Amino acid sequence: MGWAAELSIHYSVDAEGRTVAHDRHDGPLRVLQRLYPEGPGVCHHVLVHPPGGIVGGDEISLHLRLDAGTHALLTTPGATRFYRSASEQAEQRVVAQVGEGARLEWLPMETIAYRGCIASNHLRFELAPDAQMIGWDMLALGLPATGEPFDAGSCKQHIELPGVWLERGRIAGKDRHLLDSPLGFAGRRVLATLWLAAGRPLAPPKREALLAAARHLCNDHVLAATAGSTSPHDRLVLLRVLAERVEPAHALLTQVWVAWRRLQWGMQACAPRVWRT
Repeated sequence: MGWAAELSIHYSVDAEGRTVAHDRHDGPLRVLQRLYPEGPGVCHHVLVHPPGGIVGGDEISLHLRLDAGTHALLTTPGATRFYRSASEQAEQRVVAQVGEGARLEWLPMETIAYRGCIASNHLRFELAPDAQMIGWDMLALGLPATGEPFDAGSCKQHIELPGVWLERGRIAGKDRHLLDSPLGFAGRRVLATLWLAAGRPLAPPKREALLAAARHLCNDHVLAATAGSTSPHDRLVLLRVLAERVEPAHALLTQVWVAWRRLQWGMQACAPRVWRT
């Protein structure tokens, strides 16, 4: 039997205008103390999974509910690790409901799919008409630096903004055409995606400004040849990156997050302190 862990966090605004959070958990998935490094309006949270990894049979579930006018930023202290499985699937499921005028920043560290894992990573973000979010997902396949390739097992990816965007696929370790073809990953083992989404259409000039900022930063980056930004829907702007290692991909996503936060919300970025520890 694997771990079954659930965590629910409810964000609301108190009488003093501060974003506060109430959480309930069952199993080994916790949230650390609320932090306010940029004032009372933005609540920073670090999600912690003490077992340190997810194995076959584990089911990790996170539910976020943001009431009107709240602003929450969530991250993790380290990578999410899907370890080798004998036969059962390991699943992580995140569902967020973002209310009117609320803002969510979903910025976890990378997900590592180890050789032989059977993993499912399911993300769903439901935005009210005036809600907005910035989120990212970084998937690293295997441990190439230590000579452990992703040559067995599989990883399912599901990222959904209902009615706007559905990203779904299965990456198998034995699928050399996908992993090594120039039309696929071209031998790279890190796939990173950053998105800015809104409950209502973004004004065309704003979408163009967000795209221009991302493309400018990509052009000046070491990953310029394998990074690009597009807007497939009038409520969504995307950045896609392929890389050989996590660190340069994370650096580029962070730079674009800083630019988009300033352009869309008029806010200077405040990187979580845990990223520097």
